[in-house]
Amino acid sequence: MKLKSLLKTATAAALTVAATAASAEDVTLRIQTHYTSEHPSGQLAAQFIDDIQTMSGGEITIEMFYASSVVATTETFDAAINGILDCDMTGGAYQTGKNPAFQFVGDIMGGYDTPWQQVSWLYYGGGYDAAQELYNQHDMQLIGWWLYGQESLSSSKPLAGPEDIKGWKFRSPPGLETEIFTEMGASPIVMDFTEIFTALETGIIDGADASGLANNVGLGLYDIVKHATYPGFHSMPSDHLACNKAVWDGLSDKHQRIIDTAMQKLTLHTALSNEKKNAEAAAELTAAGVTLHNWSEKDRADFRAAAQRSWDGWAAKTPEAAALVESHRGYLADLGLIAK
Repeated sequence: MKLKSLLKTATAAALTVAATAASAEDVTLRIQTHYTSEHPSGQLAAQFIDDIQTMSGGEITIEMFYASSVVATTETFDAAINGILDCDMTGGAYQTGKNPAFQFVGDIMGGYDTPWQQVSWLYYGGGYDAAQELYNQHDMQLIGWWLYGQESLSSSKPLAGPEDIKGWKFRSPPGLETEIFTEMGASPIVMDFTEIFTALETGIIDGADASGLANNVGLGLYDIVKHATYPGFHSMPSDHLACNKAVWDGLSDKHQRIIDTAMQKLTLHTALSNEKKNAEAAAELTAAGVTLHNWSEKDRADFRAAAQRSWDGWAAKTPEAAALVESHRGYLADLGLIAK
């Protein structure tokens, strides 16, 4: 009886130690994304959450706030810095007000041709370390990107090459893009995303930079205009996962590895799924009489050269912007996209 009692006591003690160890491993991360849960990217984010929770055996719980439900999209980064959230799943381009260098981790205008090239800069072109210096200055840790590929320009008139850009009035986001297109002779008009449809209908603009081809179909843009660039060449936004550095450093190596692995899967499937959707949209639009303009290598090079000139102005703004521009230029040259 005494032995049985000792065994019971030892077993209870072991279970207590195990439970304490397990609870010490458990962690909950509060993350905000600007996508809704119904959006294709929101659905991919849900799979990302499931992957993390499954691979960790339930040790990591993700509390995802969709559609910027805690703070405004542009305030997500600060909310993670200040501990309101743990991680930001929006994009670096929203933070150019903090440092223009964020443009070159958010939307490298006129840079890479494919998402695979852009992601390869991050992992194989020294980009991760270069970007990390910028994020760490703000007490944040860049974990990875999820990007859907090149965006397409939509237009009421042909956009067969750089000559067609001259005098073209189009909706543009603010910042670097307006500078590049203005230099090429276009007339970019900064307006809210929600105003595009009405502005096209009323002729205030001739076209728009909105999103990728499939998303533009969903917006109904090709019910109004019958021209688009595809594949795109001008803009390829990178959404990011960036976490409060203290929170990230406090995770075990195992948990960091799980999150990093799930992020790389999310990166892969975001690009793959959108490539498929864009190809399907291209076939449907061509059959419906929409003209898709695929710029030649020379025309793409001309646009990239114009973008590079605008890059120089941004590089002069801060040392961090200059460092990232130099890093991208070096890797673009390695890929043969610009001359060394």
